[in-house]
Order: sequence, then C-alpha cells, then structure tokens
Amino acid sequence: MDTLWIAATGARAILQQQAATSNNLANANTTGYRAQQAQFRALPVFGGTVPSNVYTAVQGSSADFQQGPMRATGRPLDVAIRGPGWIAVQATDGSTAYTRNGDLQVSGSGILTTADGHPVLGQGGAPISLPQMQSIQIGTDGTVSGVPAGSNPNALVVLNRIQLVNPPPAQMQRGADGLFRDSQGSAQPDGTVQLAVGTLEGSNVNPVQAMVQIIDNTRAFEMQTKLMQSVDQNRQAATQLLNVS
Repeated sequence: MDTLWIAATGARAILQQQAATSNNLANANTTGYRAQQAQFRALPVFGGTVPSNVYTAVQGSSADFQQGPMRATGRPLDVAIRGPGWIAVQATDGSTAYTRNGDLQVSGSGILTTADGHPVLGQGGAPISLPQMQSIQIGTDGTVSGVPAGSNPNALVVLNRIQLVNPPPAQMQRGADGLFRDSQGSAQPDGTVQLAVGTLEGSNVNPVQAMVQIIDNTRAFEMQTKLMQSVDQNRQAATQLLNVS
C-alpha cells in the first residue's frame, strides 16, 4: 500500500506540473507573462519502525522572473521595463498589484490602463487620470506628459508619473487574476527602474521547451499509472494465495 500511495502522489504532482506547463504554452504570446513553475517536496512515508520511502507533496507554484524578449513597436504608450521591476496597477478588488505588461491604453473616461483594463497607479497611489489630450508621451522614468486638447502644440505639461517598484522576487506572488502581489506589502516607488518606450516585453516562455516538457510529463504520468496497476495486480494475486491457503 505504501507503493500505491507513493505512485498516486507522484501522478498527482505530474498532473499539476502538466497544468502549469500547458498554461505557460497558452501564454507564450502574452505580453510580459512570467512562466509558472510547479513546486513539490519529498516527504518520508512513516510506518513500522523507520520511514523507508518518500512521497511527493505539492507545495504550490512559483514564477520564472527571467526577462522576456523585447520587441520595438514605435507606439508611444507601449513601455517595457528594462531589467527587474514592476508597474503598479489597481486590481479588480481595489488592491495594489503589479504587472510587466506595458501595453497601455487610455480608457473612455481618461484613465491610463493596461490592455486588460487595470488602472495604472501614479506616484500618489491613485489611478492616473488624464484630461483630453492632443498627444501623450511617457518618459523612461515613467513620467507621463502631453499636450492638452486646445493648447499650443509646444505646451507640454507633466501630468503624473507611473509608479514603478522593484521588491525582491521572493516576495512576489502570482494571483488568480495573473497579477502579482508583494507578500510583504512593503514595495515602494523605485527611481532606478527604467522603461523602454515604444517597446513591449514578450513572454519569457520558450514554446519548444514547453512542448518537450508536456511530452515528458505525459510519459511520466503513464509510468506512475502503470505502477499503480502493477501494485493492484500484485495485491489481487496475494489475496488469491491467502484464500487458497
């Protein structure tokens, strides 16, 4: 029965790894996406006098924070973070969250948002609200400026500054909405974080590696299920021998 339990926990862990890998492959073209990595832990199976086997316990998941490829677009509202750092946004529940997706838009109400509709936060921690503008530009330090509608084309006005932070990667946890949160809640604006304007950062998922990982996971799962079948067949054979005895 220990062997059956070990094989079952191994199969469960492989299923979680497969789900994470499939999600990564589905987001291979998502701007600023960070690859998901399933985490496991080996624990001893206690029974009898000394724990002689180990089983796999699911510990959750982590993220790969390696930078994705940079793609020039020339669009003024497209920004990508150079090196480590995050753009602060407002989540659906009103809390502060963080993203690497710099595909920015201006909503109908004049709020600067990400492509998926999350308001971008300014230096004061409130969403950046813009008046009707002739043109908008974003500086490498996150400064948002532009020419208000009806003004002289040379009347450039500084409106706000995107809140850029750089907490330690170990503190960043991915939420169900795909946004990241600072588990310590201590992230502060960091002036060293720089933006590449007119550029978007791609997903850091390698599609070829993800496909290979899916194949490996499938084979490993088949091995675990065959082991469980063998254990069950051995149990049935042992039961028949006991009945004969």
